[in-house]
Amino acid sequence: MFVPVVDSHQKPLMPTTPARARRWLKSGKATAFWSGGLFIVRLNVEPSARTMQPIAVGIDPGSKREGYSVISAAHTYLNIQAEARTGVQEAEQQSSRMRRTRRSRKTPCRQPRSNRQQARKKLPPSTKARWQWKLRLATWLYTLLPITNFVVEDIKAPTRPGKGGKWNQAFSPLQAGKVWFYNALHKLAAVTIRQGWETQAQREQLGLKKTSRKLAEV
Repeated sequence: MFVPVVDSHQKPLMPTTPARARRWLKSGKATAFWSGGLFIVRLNVEPSARTMQPIAVGIDPGSKREGYSVISAAHTYLNIQAEARTGVQEAEQQSSRMRRTRRSRKTPCRQPRSNRQQARKKLPPSTKARWQWKLRLATWLYTLLPITNFVVEDIKAPTRPGKGGKWNQAFSPLQAGKVWFYNALHKLAAVTIRQGWETQAQREQLGLKKTSRKLAEV
């Protein structure tokens, strides 16, 4: 277990041990605060060293649950299991129904405008909300830890050519929009894409068994 550390300008430093963090707090060298449920210490003095080790964030996207691991060559600093963002599609449908109901009322109102978004190529709201949630978590970790690299397990959904080819390319809420997510991560740090068979081979090499229960709290 490690404690994230930031300097007086909120710039992330290497995490420290709880014992050292307690000594800093007792001596007044640091103050504590909470961020997203994490206990953080802020140094009130100039750190003795600013040497950084490479730290990577592994991201395993999923339709219901997703995993985040913050690790270096020597330590595992943090493991997070997050719930994927759902429910946006139902909210958008309800909003559309309410909008149509208001327009059918015999009350003074402006003339409905044409759908200016129809001709634009954009992500569906439910799909974009899923990837925006992943980006918010990655950005939050980036502000607390000196992350140098993001490693994402690539998602590939099989498509079938022929009739309905456009539907085949966009039917998966995880397949669609992943390029947008990768480009947004590139603005924070370097991004490495790994295939599923690569993570499977490494998991088998380490002797780790993957559970078949997708919603298990493990």
